[in-house]
Amino acid sequence: MTVTTIKPDSAAQAADAVRWALSEGTPLDVAGSGSKRGLGRPIQTAYTLDLSGLSGVVAYEAEELVLTARAGTPMAEILPMLAERRQQLAFEPQDLGPLFGRPEGQGTLGGVVASGLAGPRRISAGSARDHTLGIEGVNGRGDLYKGGGKVVKNVTGYDVPKLMAGSFGTLTVLTELTVKVLPAPEDVRTLLLAGREDAGAVAALTAALQSPYDVSGAAHLPAAVAARSHVRAVAGVGGAVTLVRVEGFGPSVTARVAALKEELGADAVLDRDESLAVWREIKDVAFFCPLPNPPPLTQGRELDSLPRPAGEGRGGGDDSRHSSRHVWKISVQPSEGPRVAESIRWALDAELYFDWGGGLIWAAVAPTPDAASAIRGALGTAGHATLVRAPEDVRIMAEVFHPLPDPVMALSRRVKESFDPCGILNPGRMYAGV
Repeated sequence: MTVTTIKPDSAAQAADAVRWALSEGTPLDVAGSGSKRGLGRPIQTAYTLDLSGLSGVVAYEAEELVLTARAGTPMAEILPMLAERRQQLAFEPQDLGPLFGRPEGQGTLGGVVASGLAGPRRISAGSARDHTLGIEGVNGRGDLYKGGGKVVKNVTGYDVPKLMAGSFGTLTVLTELTVKVLPAPEDVRTLLLAGREDAGAVAALTAALQSPYDVSGAAHLPAAVAARSHVRAVAGVGGAVTLVRVEGFGPSVTARVAALKEELGADAVLDRDESLAVWREIKDVAFFCPLPNPPPLTQGRELDSLPRPAGEGRGGGDDSRHSSRHVWKISVQPSEGPRVAESIRWALDAELYFDWGGGLIWAAVAPTPDAASAIRGALGTAGHATLVRAPEDVRIMAEVFHPLPDPVMALSRRVKESFDPCGILNPGRMYAGV
């Protein structure tokens, strides 16, 4: 199929494009840079609405902790600008481009909000929807409209901005967004616990999260995954690694790390550079990426002397093996995480790791026809699973997003019809007919 790209450079032109599509009865594949095009069901249409031309920061009020930018503004422009003012998007937006074999740094603000994804700090700071204050966009009727505002107290009625987060462009063509920013932590340290099995690791993470020490990251890397880290203090353990992150002002971080190290029996503490590097790997699912990761940042002094099993070196593993694997994002009750992981390993050829204190499992699974049923069968009613990476022919046929109960699906259809009654915007991206 020949695909024609429509690239507006203003909100008015985006509205014209939607009105044209509506008059022609032809659907639009709504996209920004396309860095997450591999996530979701493929769109069957001859026209792509490319929003990358809607780029630029409209207003950055650092003192008010508010940023307004057009939807196609690259995150590679936004994040350094925030860092200069020692600020951040606290939900840690993921860069999944490399997971799909694309260069890093190509995501846009609109894509970040539309996908609704968040990194390890999700457990303490919330997700993208919790930081989205206002939106401007074009609905499926071709109407330009606004929702929300620059501060939470200005929001009345339905909270449309939060509805857009995670809608994958099926409800509105986002043209401009206002998001909340927060101060970046002055310091960060990570406690490392070596050699814990899944159940013991999740128990330690739960204890850390329930402690009064304000933990902002809690993850567990089984041995095969930890070995592929480019942080040598992690890969050099030669076994499973459990990680607990503490952020904030320097003296506070020092005191909290000391207390947690004693309570958890941690084996080492990663410094700032090591911490930033390993949590970036965890955030961006770098362990399952087909492209090479950045080179090692540190030598891992504290763990160089720890023994490693024979045949296991630092940063080992066959990266090419993971490019052909399907990648699943599995949300589960943390207490059920080890059981679900063991069930998946028993049924499938799978490697996985835990984030969010055991409440999120990332799994790289060898392709088999029964993988989806095995994973969702292992979950039962304990959570849900999303197929994040797989070839297009698989995603056309598969239930990429977790099946919804009938009442929830009926509600989703009504919401879709209210914003896009003719099904013009990204039809079927999430669910068939929605």
